[in-house]
Amino acid sequence: MNRSGDGLVQRRNILREGRDDGTPRDLNSPEEKKADRGEGADDGDSKETRLTLMEEVLLLGLKDKEGYTSFWNDCISSGLRGCILIELGLKGKVELEKAGMRRKCLQSRKLVLKNDSATGDVLLDETLKHLKETQPPEGVQCWIEYLSGETWNPLKLRYQLKNVRERLAKNLVEKGVLTTEKQNFLLFDMTTHPLTDNIAKSRLVKKIQDAVLSRWVNDPQRMDQRTLALIFLAHASDVLENAFAPLNDDDYELAMKRVRELLDLDFEQEATKPNTNEVLWAVFGTFTK
Repeated sequence: MNRSGDGLVQRRNILREGRDDGTPRDLNSPEEKKADRGEGADDGDSKETRLTLMEEVLLLGLKDKEGYTSFWNDCISSGLRGCILIELGLKGKVELEKAGMRRKCLQSRKLVLKNDSATGDVLLDETLKHLKETQPPEGVQCWIEYLSGETWNPLKLRYQLKNVRERLAKNLVEKGVLTTEKQNFLLFDMTTHPLTDNIAKSRLVKKIQDAVLSRWVNDPQRMDQRTLALIFLAHASDVLENAFAPLNDDDYELAMKRVRELLDLDFEQEATKPNTNEVLWAVFGTFTK
């Protein structure tokens, strides 16, 4: 295996241009423009196979056969909490307070509740309950720390979301993507969740690869917001490499170059553009500052 300067593994091959049948893509056609924006990407999926952002990041991090995340990954916990805040932002449940004279930058502005109606997702609704109970409001970084249990304030420990990975894995079991097994690790038994639906994970990996290769649009404002968030949070959770591992060296280098371009964006400037979601950029800024 070869490693780049960023310490990331380089491996095999995907097709960067053209359709599945080998015919070239007309990038100026309405269908391709719509695809480049990520619209209609999941139109053919059943409700059972539609995954939340949290589930997608966890699925990327899980070892297919073993059914657990790397013991050395200490980033995925906070990354999943970032996914929760972004999901609430995309659903219109939370927003950043209006920018004022003293609080102009994303990280200094508070996360405020916009709509507290139930989402139907237990983790999201639990987070909404915590947000509703907290006065005065707190910023995005504080909430990621609270929800992760990484705070020195004992009064805030009650906001910790517990067993998040296990709860998300059970959701994926219910959707038929994973199964549940017991494995013995000498001193203890551990519940694991091996992959059963290879199609679901292959579709997820392909979506990420396509976003930075064949469907790259070189403008984050034109990218599908959920896919953009997936790339950022997968990187923050240290699982993005799992999506790029099958690529050949050239595609890998190109994919990582474009990911670095996204990471190097001026988030403050991007958040001021029309029709953008400020919560996304505030969460991105928390993990990349």
